[in-house]
Amino acid sequence: MIPVNQPLLNGREKELLAQCIESGWISSDGPFVSEFERRFSAYIGANHGVAVCNGTAALETALFAAGVSKGDEVIMPAFTIISCALAAIRLGAIPVLVDAEPDTWNMNVSQIEARLSSKTKAIMPVHIYGHPVDMDPVMAIAKKRNLIVVEDAAEAHGAEYKGRKCGSIGQISAWSFYANKIITTGEGGMVLTSDPEMAARAASYRNLCFRPEKRFYHTKLGYNFRLTNLQAALGLAQLDRVDEFIQIKRRLGEYYRQGLRKIKGIKYQVEKPWAKMVYWMYCIELDSALGLNAQNMMEGLKEKGIGSRPFFLGLHEQPALHDLGLFKGEHYPVTERIAQQGLYLPSGMALTEKQVDEVVVSVSDVIRRI
Repeated sequence: MIPVNQPLLNGREKELLAQCIESGWISSDGPFVSEFERRFSAYIGANHGVAVCNGTAALETALFAAGVSKGDEVIMPAFTIISCALAAIRLGAIPVLVDAEPDTWNMNVSQIEARLSSKTKAIMPVHIYGHPVDMDPVMAIAKKRNLIVVEDAAEAHGAEYKGRKCGSIGQISAWSFYANKIITTGEGGMVLTSDPEMAARAASYRNLCFRPEKRFYHTKLGYNFRLTNLQAALGLAQLDRVDEFIQIKRRLGEYYRQGLRKIKGIKYQVEKPWAKMVYWMYCIELDSALGLNAQNMMEGLKEKGIGSRPFFLGLHEQPALHDLGLFKGEHYPVTERIAQQGLYLPSGMALTEKQVDEVVVSVSDVIRRI
């Protein structure tokens, strides 16, 4: 079986985990947490890092830190994971959607202005599959309307927009270190910002909103979103090798492109001239003229021992969100198309060129057979 993901954990991970165990520091108070916050924020180009337990918690914490509250609207892409909508909903805010671009699959920034209202508080660009959103128009709209930009950079470790790292462009950003991310802590996330007040709000929210002057006294409601010292140890070992990991991702991404471009009816994510994408996932979109969809392809690949995953289903098509009265009757044609026709192929850090060759041949075989 060629798995859809397999991380590289052959650096200092065991050494640093052993230090945690030997020292007894396994909780969120351990020294590796603050060191991970410091080093990761410096790598991205932010002044403050607040480590949390996962990427979904990071999104919610970032929105809270940005001042998003009940009745506010947050503009986000229809094509993204449900975590983005959940983060707004849990704060009493309302997600407002725009469609995806047909070539990068990122949010179509030309649609943002039409979705603004007097209730709009923030814009949440999501850097999909390791390709940056076109951030200049987003920042111009935000500046004009005095809005907060909350970047979801969970899939974009080390990706760059016009020479700037994703996650350092908006006022605040949210990150995931799930097992399939370029830097992984198994589970885990972080909020980055250069605004000290936002950083303080984020740190409070992830720690039950304890009052510094009086413990166990709460004037706001927060959550236990803390990251453990064990997870931070993994993160530090991974961060040591982030440039190497990105080189691997980009090399294999280009290798996939060379193979896939020979197959008719296959589209893949376009890298814009102003972008440095990191190929978080190696993705394809099937032309509907082929007569098969992503589900057909995944079933065919599974028979050949190759793992794959479908694209996100649009937020506007999620039954749980319909039950909340959201998005009924809304349509986003690009999102709907790629949700049916898109999938990602084996994308782990341990993938070899020989395995990529096998995947590409198998994709071609499935198309031919069906």
